[in-house]
Amino acid sequence: MIKILYKSNRQIAESCTLADLEELGFDDVLWIDLVEPTGDEKRTVEEFLDTTLQSRATAEEIESSSRYSETETTIFANTNFLIPGPDSYSTEAVSFIISEGILVTIRQVPLRTLTDLQRRILALSTTKLYPTGYHILVAIMEGRIDLDADMIEIMSKEIEQFSKRVSLGENVNEDFLLDINQLQENTMMVRENVVDKQRMISSILKSDKFPRDVHDKLNVVIRDIASLLNHTNFSFERLEYLQNTVMGLINLEQNKIMRVLTFVSLLFMPPTLISGIFGMNVLLPGFGKKGLWDFGIIVFIMLLSVGLASLLFRKRKPKNH
Repeated sequence: MIKILYKSNRQIAESCTLADLEELGFDDVLWIDLVEPTGDEKRTVEEFLDTTLQSRATAEEIESSSRYSETETTIFANTNFLIPGPDSYSTEAVSFIISEGILVTIRQVPLRTLTDLQRRILALSTTKLYPTGYHILVAIMEGRIDLDADMIEIMSKEIEQFSKRVSLGENVNEDFLLDINQLQENTMMVRENVVDKQRMISSILKSDKFPRDVHDKLNVVIRDIASLLNHTNFSFERLEYLQNTVMGLINLEQNKIMRVLTFVSLLFMPPTLISGIFGMNVLLPGFGKKGLWDFGIIVFIMLLSVGLASLLFRKRKPKNH
């Protein structure tokens, strides 16, 4: 699917057909957005811009040379956008190409940041705020960082709920530990995603192709990114503390269970041992005085051993202060 935003009588209009792109002048086009593009759409855009679009494999490369590069007329940049799910996050690689002030975005799935910006641009219907593709790219980065900040805030609230749950001791078990681990993974993904954008914007600031009037906005974005990174570091530290606390509580609970099992084993160990020793060679009551006497001794020793085991367990049991 292709969507074209172009200038028309000092306003911004929209088109979704390749035929319109072929009829538009080079100076009229502001933004070409490709979502899961077909071969014809790619070829038409490449011919229009006289450049080669990046493949998805290139967009997903992690090497710095693949994340940002420039030629005499064109800028190529790649970054990942987070897509939040019910439990975990996924990433979508997005390619940005700017040639002579025209922005091209390539992605495989719809993304809220880009869709919302397109609606806002068309609602304003003026080129004053978005005169070139450079300004649109900066607006995309601003919107994306705002969404990342929202996700970090949501995770902070989840961490706060987890902390209250630990304080109250509510369902602090292995499943809860897995929930903490998943939140740690999400936090790391957000951090890596924000760092990726930081690298991209830092490269843009070093470029002499971007208009000087967008540098102030980019510097603000860089400061926002630094603040988000500090927040993610703090969140990760809190999660590590919660993880250690939960593991400690689980170990205490397991120790209590083992202490009870040990006590039960001690209770049954002496009777079992004594019955094993005397069981085959002792006369039972009713088979003479000797049988009654021997049986009485066995019962006395069994009760004595149980009492001693119980006394030892009580002495070893820690006192609650």
